[in-house]
Amino acid sequence: MKLNNLKPATGSTHSRRRIGRGPGSGLGGTSTRGHKGAKARSGYKQKIGFEGGQMPLQRRLPKFGFKNINRVEYQAVNLSSIQKLADNGVTTIGLSELVAAGLASKGQLVKVLANGTLSTKVDVTANAFSASAKEAIEKVGGTATNL
Repeated sequence: MKLNNLKPATGSTHSRRRIGRGPGSGLGGTSTRGHKGAKARSGYKQKIGFEGGQMPLQRRLPKFGFKNINRVEYQAVNLSSIQKLADNGVTTIGLSELVAAGLASKGQLVKVLANGTLSTKVDVTANAFSASAKEAIEKVGGTATNL
């Protein structure tokens, strides 16, 4: 076998359709575009979401919901995560410690939630606290300071 003897497998290649080259080709006349209508014209471009005149899905579905532009979004940090930091020897926990531990991103607002238990005295500084989280921190002798 040599390179000049190689050829594609039988049936794997096809000659391209030459549209609009006369009636003898079988693809002349309307050139596969059908008769009249927008799709038969040159320059036709279908609009995004157009469903052939049927009411588009986007307009069929009801509008709902409301997005509050004044919403303040916090990154939640649980007491169980704070307990893990306290187990590693951190007694004062601020935003920089939470960012270093990977619990929050830089520039994010942090809210401490009461999921988990706290058994070590820690001083926590965050943007917000849930009432039960603040109570749990102060119960073990720590302080919860809002920024």
